Amino acid sequence: MKVHNFNSGPSVLPKTVMEQASQAIHDFNGTGLSILEIGHRTAHFQSVMDEAISAVKQLMQIGENHDVLFLHGGATTQFMEVPMNLLDEQATAAYHVNGIWGKKAATEAALFGKVNVVADSSDRNNTYIQKDFSISEDASYLHITSNNTVEGTQWHHFPQTNVPLVADMSSDIFCRPADYNRFALIYAGAQKNMGAAGVNMVVVRKDVLGKVKRRLPTIMDYQKHIAAGSLINTPPVFAVYVSMLTLRWIIQEGGLTEMGKRNEAKAGLLYHTIDSLPIFKSTVEKEDRSLMNAVFFLTDPSLETAFLDECKKEGMVGVKGYRTVGGLRVSMYNALPLSSVEAICSLMQDFARRKG
Repeated sequence: MKVHNFNSGPSVLPKTVMEQASQAIHDFNGTGLSILEIGHRTAHFQSVMDEAISAVKQLMQIGENHDVLFLHGGATTQFMEVPMNLLDEQATAAYHVNGIWGKKAATEAALFGKVNVVADSSDRNNTYIQKDFSISEDASYLHITSNNTVEGTQWHHFPQTNVPLVADMSSDIFCRPADYNRFALIYAGAQKNMGAAGVNMVVVRKDVLGKVKRRLPTIMDYQKHIAAGSLINTPPVFAVYVSMLTLRWIIQEGGLTEMGKRNEAKAGLLYHTIDSLPIFKSTVEKEDRSLMNAVFFLTDPSLETAFLDECKKEGMVGVKGYRTVGGLRVSMYNALPLSSVEAICSLMQDFARRKG
């Protein structure tokens, strides 16, 4: 039976990436060594890191003003590393909070400086992106979460601001074209759209670094990581390799323009199905619906278990909503084929005919 992987992360990977990664575990590029065995300071791994960095710059269309890092710790580590590097103790950073991850990021930042929450969508259960807010001109930076995996909202037009713009793009990185040069710093855990769990990508504009007065631990200092080429300590070699393969796949498939077309088609089909069947409902504002994570509910909650059981029988995994939100969630990352979305839409239509 075909498995349809709607997991929110770690999530679906391209088949070709899985095949190449599997081969490299046994023999990396004909070396007779596994990718799990090669030295991280050898030419073998340096070629992997170089291609990964080059691919990021190509896809983002960024130049020498930005550096690309592949670091340990996932996006959660960046909740503290960003303010450690960008926010002085007596300075203030602006945080736009529209979900659980933005709230966590703001909480961590408050350990290192002052935090001004300029927007908070919890008044409507984080079902929309608040766009009417103001930022002080002396703010060290504005932090946003570009896509909210748990709540199912996404920025479709990034805010205009004169202060440095920082974004957690963990769950929608490389899902569509964007003006990445507008950002002072972007971070993203790899396990959604660009690889396997275990590595975090950071893209940072050089001119925002080196301005805080505090002393930084070496392992938390972006400038030290840049100088060492992400090799201060042993990087997660296999996770970086899988990210490189995934980035290569995106480029070969047509880049971000093609990813955007595919993701619009998948999300459009699913949301149309939800809206056309009274048995299902979406509480997210239409203009803010995520291309990556569709969060929706059954109008009769007593039918939820039956629907999830049918999903399981049809090989559809990861459909149960996040524990704090409930309901249903279908994640549609780059590597998820349109056929999987068609399959769950067909199941939803059949379920509605029988239960609605």
